[in-house]
Amino acid sequence: MAKKQDSFYFETFIQCMDYACQAARLLHQTMLQFEPERIKEQCDEMHEVEHAADIRKHEMFNVLAKAFITPIEREDIIQLGENIDDIADKIEDVLLRIYCNNVQAIRADALEISEVVIRSCEEAKLMVAEFADFKRSKMLHDHIVRINTLEEEADRRFIASMRTLHTECDDVFQIIIWREIFIYLEKCVDACEHVADTIESIVMKNS
Repeated sequence: MAKKQDSFYFETFIQCMDYACQAARLLHQTMLQFEPERIKEQCDEMHEVEHAADIRKHEMFNVLAKAFITPIEREDIIQLGENIDDIADKIEDVLLRIYCNNVQAIRADALEISEVVIRSCEEAKLMVAEFADFKRSKMLHDHIVRINTLEEEADRRFIASMRTLHTECDDVFQIIIWREIFIYLEKCVDACEHVADTIESIVMKNS
């Protein structure tokens, strides 16, 4: 385990990933039980989650600014913190586009991708929890591989959804709206993979 004085950073990474998981579940639930008249309220709820994640990240950076010794390089702590925070940002972006574009019904294929977003976030949280013991962990690599696999699944679903949208939808405005939403959904899973890539890079540098 990390030394007691170092555990703050690893615990904060986990807490920030938990906010990302909360955001992913909120997005999926909002889309699954979609009520257009409640979307503004749900955007506000989503922003509270994203803002809480921001606060935890900045608290960590404030501690980092005063720290003399850190468990990994300062630049890596900053990069990983920013990448984890980016997940909740990307998830909020999806809901904002549903709100701004006045979406009145959710496509089934969008729900399939949002479900992958949840699984990617949950897997990333497990990975980040394991990262605290990265020098001895035998499971960290498996979590990284699973996140890469989920990103490939999201890519397949994204391509299939875009193909269906452009071959079966005759409403140009709906095509434009859902193209953007699909792109932002796929970015959520990409953001999880960026966290995995960052952790893999840190491990290699410290091995």
